[in-house]
Amino acid sequence: MKKKILYYMLATLALYLPVSCNTLDIENISDYDAEKVWNDEKLVNAYMANLYAGIFGNWSVDADQKSQQLTGIHFYDNRVTVTNSEYKRWDYTTIRLINEAIENTQNGNLSDDIKEGVIGQALFLRAYMYFRMVYYHGGVPYLTKPQDKDKDDLYVYRNSTKECFEYIVRDLDEAIRLLPRKNESSSGNYGKVDASFALAFKAKVLLYKASPQFNPGNPWDNSYWQEAYAVNAEAYTTLKDRGYALTADYSDIFLVERGPEVVFAVINSYPNKTASWDHGVRPGSESRDNARACPTWEFVKEFPMKDGKLYNDPTGNYFVPDDVFLQSYWENRDPRFEKSVVWNAAVYEVSRKTNNRQYTSLGIAHELDDFGVNPKANINSTNLNRYSGFFILKASDLSLLQSETQQYNIDYIVMHFAEVMLNYAETANETGRHEEAIHILKAIRERAGIEPGADGLYGLYVSNREEIRKAILAERNIEFCFEGMRFWDLRRLRMLDRLDKQTKHGVEAIAIHPDGSEISIATAKEKAGLNELTEKDFYYQVWQIPFTGVQVTSVPDRYYFFPIQQSAIDRNSNLQ
Repeated sequence: MKKKILYYMLATLALYLPVSCNTLDIENISDYDAEKVWNDEKLVNAYMANLYAGIFGNWSVDADQKSQQLTGIHFYDNRVTVTNSEYKRWDYTTIRLINEAIENTQNGNLSDDIKEGVIGQALFLRAYMYFRMVYYHGGVPYLTKPQDKDKDDLYVYRNSTKECFEYIVRDLDEAIRLLPRKNESSSGNYGKVDASFALAFKAKVLLYKASPQFNPGNPWDNSYWQEAYAVNAEAYTTLKDRGYALTADYSDIFLVERGPEVVFAVINSYPNKTASWDHGVRPGSESRDNARACPTWEFVKEFPMKDGKLYNDPTGNYFVPDDVFLQSYWENRDPRFEKSVVWNAAVYEVSRKTNNRQYTSLGIAHELDDFGVNPKANINSTNLNRYSGFFILKASDLSLLQSETQQYNIDYIVMHFAEVMLNYAETANETGRHEEAIHILKAIRERAGIEPGADGLYGLYVSNREEIRKAILAERNIEFCFEGMRFWDLRRLRMLDRLDKQTKHGVEAIAIHPDGSEISIATAKEKAGLNELTEKDFYYQVWQIPFTGVQVTSVPDRYYFFPIQQSAIDRNSNLQ
């Protein structure tokens, strides 16, 4: 697909952009000549493009290291403190730039329709930024105009969390009013915020507002759930009427760009804008460096079987005990498994290699791909603290050659329709509309390719509110794997105990004969070079990872809200 480059920067813009500053840190604010920017549509668009690039980010390979999905002990004891900069969202530099865009556009000489579009986008971006700050820290100072250091009181107080949610929704409502309904994929405005994304995001904001993170005393029956349901139902129905739908093939959500499921995406276009996804997920022998994150054995076990039930569910058609499952974990799985994960001896036609199989066995696999401690290999793996015997396949562009992995330019999807659907399902369930929630879950599983079963429930246990709640969370875990959502879902639902004090594991593969005896490394390596060894030609054993260093995740309850950095408090005595 030929891409229209939307995220361009004009060299002349550097002459007019303000120097970075943080109003709440009471630093000097440099001015720029507003007339030269805000009366010129091209410079205004460039200014907004610069905001977009800084706010929405791009693909992040290790986003789910915070959860059980990927290797790496991300949270160790006291990782988040008031004195370090980690897990702090306090970006009043960007807030000031957004507020300047709103104020100066209103006062500029652009046409009314251009003004409305820019102000609508800026209001959305302000709401988006404040929402991220609120789910990090709770209530924050909600500034809606650029502060003047000579006229305004810079020692501002924090607004309450409730007030912040109200202001966020107010900004989003105004953005929805001003923005076009939908920027079609063929439109020159594709890649800019539209009213459809703004409505879907408003629904997400209200889901958070109702969730246990913000309502620990009354997590499931507070009045905010009804408000959240109304807007989430509206978002689902409205976007569906506007043509949004699930992409037919799960693999194609990301790989076939501008599909019906994309609600909002960051446009990548080589060589102007690329991302590091393939460079980070591929085995080292197929990239320019080692893979930065790998799926864990814990997560591999969480994928359902083809009938939608877990492997150890005795009522399932594909039930197997734990010891048997370890030796056949790739068989009869939810089709999303083989579209998301690469395992030992799996067919992996990377770099345009037909019928290629990917091996991870020590002494057999490439040294940049191996995982294990088999003494008969007469070599030590250098990957024991970062690999797991699995790699990420989801969203990987296998057509790229090894030398091209840093040219990855597939659009980064910030929100897709499946999230709109599952957000809606959650609010429907918590307000007693169970059939609506079940309908959504069945649609997601039908698209995934799971067998419907005699009861047509696709393996779901959904006889009551608690079971549906559990099913929705499990579905989000699989549907959005490696997209960076899992930790935030658990935090929003006050379920961080599922991660606290947990370990992570990988799986070593050892080549064997049909009778179970080991194949010599030399023979196995020769067969692997011809792609002759299949998954069944290996014995599997589990190892805790990393082998050295911190091995237990530490996610205490105090992480339901992260602290404001002490240095920010020191500069403003009214912050608490």
